[in-house]
Amino acid sequence: MRRWKIYVLRLNHRSKRDKRLTTHLLLAARAFGAAGAFYSGEHDGKVEESLEKVIRSWGGNFVLEYVQNWRDLVRSWKAKGGETIHLTMYGLPMQDVIEKVRASPKDKLVVVGGAKVPGATYELADWNISVTSQPHSEVSALSVFMHELFEGKELSKVFDNAETRIVPQPKGKKIVKSET
Repeated sequence: MRRWKIYVLRLNHRSKRDKRLTTHLLLAARAFGAAGAFYSGEHDGKVEESLEKVIRSWGGNFVLEYVQNWRDLVRSWKAKGGETIHLTMYGLPMQDVIEKVRASPKDKLVVVGGAKVPGATYELADWNISVTSQPHSEVSALSVFMHELFEGKELSKVFDNAETRIVPQPKGKKIVKSET
């Protein structure tokens, strides 16, 4: 059984340009097993509200926090014994290092870019990892990385305190709402 937790850091959010992408990244982080996330750049109450609504309805204990200085967060994370994983197309191939990352007992902060990623990100990271060496979205990189890290077990995750649940069906939709 794993003892580490995963958190995600979204770098340099831009309210007008990145609202949907950042929201989708945070939803993927939650759905794929992260305990929480941080974001830097512009503070965006609408992104926070969207995520809070999902958590209220769909359950779980995912936490989101805005940080003004992402470098301070990364340094603090490492000082407390955690490790940082920067997802970048320029890093080591995920398939070559995922076993070592998985075997490490340290809590993990997965850093994903926004606008131009500062060079310091590469230097501060314990791991620079690529999910392919081709351009694609940070949402897809995070999803694939977490799926591999959790060895697919996150697909069966059940979220506590859910007001809304899907009942899998071969056809059609079945949604169950709890009475609160």
